[in-house]
Amino acid sequence: MSGELHTLGVAALAAALRSRAVSALELAQAFAQRIDAYAALNAFIARDEAATLAQARRADELLARGDAAPLLGVPIAHKDVFVTRDWPSTAGSKMLQGYRSPFDATVVARLGVGRVDEPAGAGCVSLGKLNCDEFAMGSTNESSFFGPVRNPWDRERVPGGSSGGSAAAVAARLVPAATGTDTGGSIRQPAGFCGATGIKPTYGVCSRHGMIAFASSFDQAGPIARSAADCALLLSAMGGFDVRDATSAERPPQDYVAQMQAARAGASAARPLQGLRIGLPREFFPTPLAGEVQAAVRAALAELQRLGATLVDVALPRTELAIPVYYILAPAEASSNLSRFDGVRYGHRAAQYDDLLDMYCKSRAEGFGIEVKRRIMIGTYVLSHGYYDAYYLQAQKLRRMIADDFQACFAACDLIAGPVAPSVAGRLGAQGDDPVQAYLADIFTLPASLAGLPAMSVPAGLAAVDGAPALPVGLQLIGNYFQEGLLLHAAHALQQATDWHTAVPTGV
Repeated sequence: MSGELHTLGVAALAAALRSRAVSALELAQAFAQRIDAYAALNAFIARDEAATLAQARRADELLARGDAAPLLGVPIAHKDVFVTRDWPSTAGSKMLQGYRSPFDATVVARLGVGRVDEPAGAGCVSLGKLNCDEFAMGSTNESSFFGPVRNPWDRERVPGGSSGGSAAAVAARLVPAATGTDTGGSIRQPAGFCGATGIKPTYGVCSRHGMIAFASSFDQAGPIARSAADCALLLSAMGGFDVRDATSAERPPQDYVAQMQAARAGASAARPLQGLRIGLPREFFPTPLAGEVQAAVRAALAELQRLGATLVDVALPRTELAIPVYYILAPAEASSNLSRFDGVRYGHRAAQYDDLLDMYCKSRAEGFGIEVKRRIMIGTYVLSHGYYDAYYLQAQKLRRMIADDFQACFAACDLIAGPVAPSVAGRLGAQGDDPVQAYLADIFTLPASLAGLPAMSVPAGLAAVDGAPALPVGLQLIGNYFQEGLLLHAAHALQQATDWHTAVPTGV
């Protein structure tokens, strides 16, 4: 069985561990060997074999005692915006190079196996920290201080961002699952580009405690895995109220696996989506949408229809405004959040400076990359005297109007569907010095982020582009607040009827 371990998903590995067909130690070692073999993808930026094996042994001890933690012994890896005690926490930035946190982020702790003197969470064994765009700012994973991640489907292409390391590692079968964060599409877009399944829950479902902040009113954690069923298992463990996070939703723990199954109750096996209304915003299918993306998404929609869903035309008239609204509000919050990195208490400090002000200036200039500096400057500008009312306040008003547009849609449908991105993954370096092109590519993911709605990316097939190997296309599904169970149900039904989510990159 050892040669097949990397082909199994989260649920299958959990079952194998419970039946003692494999040990957590054997699993950790097997996946560590695959990570070594595919190091050229640059998906990982921090590993510690001793720490990983210690967690695996702890998991085996708990398994031997009959512990029933749902994910006990299953390997996982964490995006490097979650702070961890056993690995450096850098957010992909020189500013935090080598930083060690004294505590684990809530998401990490809830998923983890725990230490001997601590209660175990869901029981996952961490394989390390995953590469990401610097401070989660980017859509290509090229802004990381540790170099770009490469898409396992075509190593000359980007994996998407900012959770590019997470999506690439799952797609290449280096891990069965990974954590990610989504501020404006940073789970959905890389999942779509790499052929993985990823879900951004409703804002507040997962604690932000211990997540290195980019834009606090947008940032939300979520899982990336191979299937909706695996994402349901992971999200059930990750979510829940946290008193240490003021934006955490005060709701009881949720069992998304049970919700996913309950949504199917009363439906036939052949038509599990009977009665489900799926809205298709005309703004999500513009003329410039790449033909190969359009074809794949339409094929997935036809499959949903065959499974019993009804397709309904709806409108999100302010979709185009999502880009300027987001790129005013998110940089404004980033400007405030990143002001703490000044070279005094922690983070990079310039080696030579003349006085305190010079130390601040040089430390931040040396520690931050180009994209982070750009967003800090934009954010500082829109918050400055004379521009706050003209830009920031107007953007906040439009944010509310975009959220209202969604509610008008949900009066006519249960879920909203469309593409994740206007095209498949682009080539490394293709955007050059034109960041606006990258910003425009977020057009379909930003609206749900502005509204704080749950949304996910589901593999919708492969598309051949420019004579290159076939590349994944993602279908985006958006639900109303706290409707993660319904989202996962629809995605699971699609994946039960198709095999798009099982496709593996050539050579992996």
